[in-house]
Amino acid sequence: MDNSQKKRHKARKSRVMRVRKHVRGTAEKPRLTVSKTNAHVYAQIIDDVQGVTLAGVGTLSKENKSTSLNRKSKESARRIGQQIAELAKAKNIETVVFDRGRYKFHGVIAELAAGAREAGLHF
Repeated sequence: MDNSQKKRHKARKSRVMRVRKHVRGTAEKPRLTVSKTNAHVYAQIIDDVQGVTLAGVGTLSKENKSTSLNRKSKESARRIGQQIAELAKAKNIETVVFDRGRYKFHGVIAELAAGAREAGLHF
């Protein structure tokens, strides 16, 4: 890695840790974390105490892969939010802590959060 890549990597890590130091998931109130790439969106529900992923869904999941929701868009992000809320309700999880990671809360991230709230997830 050259110096510019190291500097960018360090800045990304510090943005993540700035948010993560305030956000902690437990068994009663797990962490809903969101990640995205240039082409896809993913959401996971994580119990940080035990260190396990309780549920996860993304645009590359089986149920989304063959539909029109297989790419990153606001519409697919809202549907991902609804799906992760359904998975959480199936596991008797009603409240979560939202972890936006290093991303600003707008666009695709905000749509995912809105979809999860619509489906009944509280945060």
